[in-house]
Amino acid sequence: MNLSAWLSEISAQHPKAIALGLERVDRVAREMGFDRHPDGLDLGCTTIIVGGTNGKGSTCAMLESILVQAGYRVATYTSPHLIRFNERLRFQCEAVSDAALIESFERVEAARQRLSDSALTYFEFTTLAIFDQIRRAEVDVAVLEIGLGGRLDAVNCAQAHCSVLVSVDLDHQDYLGESREAIGWEKAHIARSGRPFICADPEPPATVLQVVESIGADLWQFGVDYNFQGDRQQWSWAGRGQRRNALAYPALRGANQLLNASAALATLTSLRDLIPVTQGAVRQGLALVEIAGRFQVFPGQPAVVLDVAHNPHAAAVLAVNLDQMGFFPTTIAVVGILGGKDAARIFERIGDRVDHWCLASLTGADTGGRARRAEELELILRTVNPKAKSECFETPELAYLRAQTLAQPSDRIVAFGSFLTVAPIFEHRHAR
Repeated sequence: MNLSAWLSEISAQHPKAIALGLERVDRVAREMGFDRHPDGLDLGCTTIIVGGTNGKGSTCAMLESILVQAGYRVATYTSPHLIRFNERLRFQCEAVSDAALIESFERVEAARQRLSDSALTYFEFTTLAIFDQIRRAEVDVAVLEIGLGGRLDAVNCAQAHCSVLVSVDLDHQDYLGESREAIGWEKAHIARSGRPFICADPEPPATVLQVVESIGADLWQFGVDYNFQGDRQQWSWAGRGQRRNALAYPALRGANQLLNASAALATLTSLRDLIPVTQGAVRQGLALVEIAGRFQVFPGQPAVVLDVAHNPHAAAVLAVNLDQMGFFPTTIAVVGILGGKDAARIFERIGDRVDHWCLASLTGADTGGRARRAEELELILRTVNPKAKSECFETPELAYLRAQTLAQPSDRIVAFGSFLTVAPIFEHRHAR
């Protein structure tokens, strides 16, 4: 089978799209020959796990970029992908090949077949394949992004030499709980006894600190164990026993990127005995870091902004970033939001920054059963802003094409709400 056929086969294997738990992954991993330490599966390298509600992808990208500049062989696992599944696993910042993934899919399937009652979810199966790739590649460092939550996420089966919690906010409440305290409790379980735990949330729920203490991890708390400061030209970082001064701002745009960069530097400082990193590597890594779809501003007129903001917390950050862009006579939003997401609070967080809404339906198999039509979004928008100007479209592409006809050269188009909203617009831009 080719990669597309494999992914279709994998997605049909388990009756549920999401079924949290570590037992199935651990069982198949052992059948595949993974060694298991008390704190997780051994991937054969220094391993960093990054969790949180928002900012995970950016933090992983910064760690990856700095470590590559420092001369290390680096594997990075993030999800979901924007365009191609291969984007989920990168070696030295380059996506893994179809052939390599298929080889690992075959090994996972062979191990699964040898066991009875071992159906895996799409995320579990593909995570095991990616673990297999990392182990066989003999890299120096693996940077792994948690998919959902932390405690019962398949990525949490891996051994972690350092864990990072970037932020805690409301998202995936059906699985993680209805409060920041409940969600923080789930996410904090990526901590490991005796290992560094970087807490980058400026106001973490008390449950995070309680879990970290009970596990016996080495807490590095933002504002206590490390911090940053900056002016218009540069910024500096200070943590336990180390300072990094006169740093250029990260290449990634956005108000929260210094918080993410600061967490990355705390991570590297906590691991300096295992993977020392020079000041030059930090500077070069922050200058070269790239990640598609995270407050990505395309040059030209009208201005086009892509952001995968898909929950209220991310929408609030997007609102701040839009405010910092300067004046635009009109802002046109292209928005598609999956079912299960708090669309009302997302609209509230964006506030009155949008003059015209082009609402897109998100339907089909890629939604994982969370399809939502534009007409439903429009009803929600009306409850938040009864006077909002809006139109409905069958796809994000059609919504974006309409936005282009509405926008004058001095205006701004902002596409957000889901990876499924941003991806086709990203492809459309690059196909020109």
